[in-house]
Order: sequence, then C-alpha cells, then structure tokens
Amino acid sequence: MFITALLDEKGHDVLSVPPECSVYEALEIMEDKNVGALLVMDGDKLLGLLSERDYARKIILKGRSSRGTTVKEVMSTKIVCVGLHQKAEDCMALMTNKRIRHLPVVEDGRVEGVISIGDIVRCIIEEQGHTIEEMGQYMFGSY
Repeated sequence: MFITALLDEKGHDVLSVPPECSVYEALEIMEDKNVGALLVMDGDKLLGLLSERDYARKIILKGRSSRGTTVKEVMSTKIVCVGLHQKAEDCMALMTNKRIRHLPVVEDGRVEGVISIGDIVRCIIEEQGHTIEEMGQYMFGSY
C-alpha cells in the first residue's frame, strides 16, 4: 500500500505547534489528542518535530522546566520525511533503520499528514491478512 492510501484512510490531519510554544503546552496537546509527537511549524513551513522522546531526554533528564522551555529549544530538527507515493514497507524499513516513530508526509513542499509506526504496522498486517485470505481462496478454489 502506498502512503497516499494510508492517509486517505487515516486522515490528513496535521497536529502542530509554533516554535515559540512552551513544551508544557505542547505536552498538553499531545495528551489531549493522544499522540506521541507534534510537528513544529511556522505557518506552512516544517521546522521540526517534538516527540515524547525529546521531552524525556531534553527536559526531564536535563532537569529543565517544561513551562519555561520553548519547543524550538528542544525539538528535533533533522526530520526524515516521505512522499505520498512511498510504500508502507519502505517506510517501515526507514523507521526501523533510523529508529524513529513518526514520519511527516511531504509532497511538493507541503505537509500532507503524519504517519506513525503504529499506522505502518496496522497497514502491513491488514495487507498480509488480505494476501493470506486470497491465497486460501486460490488454494481451496473458493473464489
């Protein structure tokens, strides 16, 4: 399955915060929306990503205050992105190799959505289920 189809099922919603937002405010949004990361954007421009991992490593372990720290101070700026026509399997390999859990989907410089490792795993499991079902129908002649 291509990422465009996955986003069509999941939705193209993009949860983001501006770089001046406090880490605390970003965490409140993450908790409210039940997500593990937010894009950091200036208008339509993708600047970075703030994840739970960033919070744990750059706020908690460093003894910083989430209320007194802005997102731009701790966000990840080396963002790996994919396009709409990337295959789910390729995204899983990329996420595994880079040890990341979220991929912004960018096409022609525009953020089209975000996919998580959970989205990819769910997609691949569904694809494998369909393949197994088709093979069973073929083998046992129940087309």
